[in-house]
Amino acid sequence: MYEVLFQAHSGLRFIVFFALIIALILAFAGWFGGKEFTKTNRIFNLVTMISTHLQALFGIFLYFVSPLAQYNNMGEAMKNSTLRYWTVEHLVMMLLAVVLITIGNSKSKKLLNASAKHRAVAIYFGLGLIVILAAIVQSGRPLLGISH
Repeated sequence: MYEVLFQAHSGLRFIVFFALIIALILAFAGWFGGKEFTKTNRIFNLVTMISTHLQALFGIFLYFVSPLAQYNNMGEAMKNSTLRYWTVEHLVMMLLAVVLITIGNSKSKKLLNASAKHRAVAIYFGLGLIVILAAIVQSGRPLLGISH
């Protein structure tokens, strides 16, 4: 079970990362280029949000079967930087990124002005990406590396 979840979580990160980059490029181009908020924008934002939510779902399931997450022994986990990272920091940072991306997508649907829609996506998706990158840097693992 662990290996299947791990492979799914590991593989989906590429989709999340590239969808996020494409959505951000479109958002910044729309915001600073004064472009309309198109069906393509909505689709990339939705793909980004759905893939991020799916990634979080796999991650949450993985959390409970991973030998690295010591949620049942927080005292020990907090004393060890590797266990602390996988038990607390990774989970919190990635859930924060999911929340930011979800807020950006939601705001873009509620706003009326195309520039404001692009700006909301650019800011919230951008903050989500920053949190993801910070979590990856903190882990000491390569951004697109396969190892875990």
